[in-house]
Amino acid sequence: MNNKIILGLIGEIASGKSALADFLTDEFQSKTASFSEPLRRILDLLGLPQSRENMVWLGVNLREHFGQDILAKYTFRTITHSFAPIICLPNIRLEGDISLLKTLPHFYLIRIDAEPEIRYKRLTQRTENSDDSTKTWEEFLADSTLSTEIGIRDLAKQAHFSIDNNTCKANLFKQIRSIIKEIKGA
Repeated sequence: MNNKIILGLIGEIASGKSALADFLTDEFQSKTASFSEPLRRILDLLGLPQSRENMVWLGVNLREHFGQDILAKYTFRTITHSFAPIICLPNIRLEGDISLLKTLPHFYLIRIDAEPEIRYKRLTQRTENSDDSTKTWEEFLADSTLSTEIGIRDLAKQAHFSIDNNTCKANLFKQIRSIIKEIKGA
C-alpha cells in the first residue's frame, strides 16, 4: 500500500477523466477504481438504464442512508486489494469521495479542465451513460446543476495538479506523463 500512487481525477462532465483513466491503464498498467462502478452494477441488477439521472439519484440516496463516504469506502477496499502500482479514481465529485482517501500515502488529486462547448461535443460522441449521445445543450447545462456536480469547482481547488484538456488527447497524455514523472521524483 505504501508504494501505490493513487490519482484522483476531478473535473466537470466530459472533461476527459475517463480518457485519462484508459490511458493510464494502457501506458502504466494502472487499475481504475470508479465510484460509479457499484452504482452501475446495482442499476444493471435492477434492469434500469445507466443514465446520469438514475446514477445521481442512487448515489444521493445511498449517501443519505449509509453516509457521505459510502462509495469512498467501497473504493478504498478496491484500492487496498489491488497490486497495481497506480490506482486511478476517475470520477471524484464530492468531499465525501476523498475524505478517507486523503489519509492514504501517495494520494494526489488532479484537476482536469475543459471548456463547456468542448465537453458537450465529447459527451454527445460517447456512450458512457445511456443518455449521453442524445443529450441536448440545455440538458447538458442542467446536468451541471446536479447535486453531484455543483461542488466540483470548489473541491477541485484542493488539487495537487491541474491539466488543461481543451486541445487533443496527445496534449492530455503529455501532461499526465509529466505529472507522474514529478510524483515519482524522476
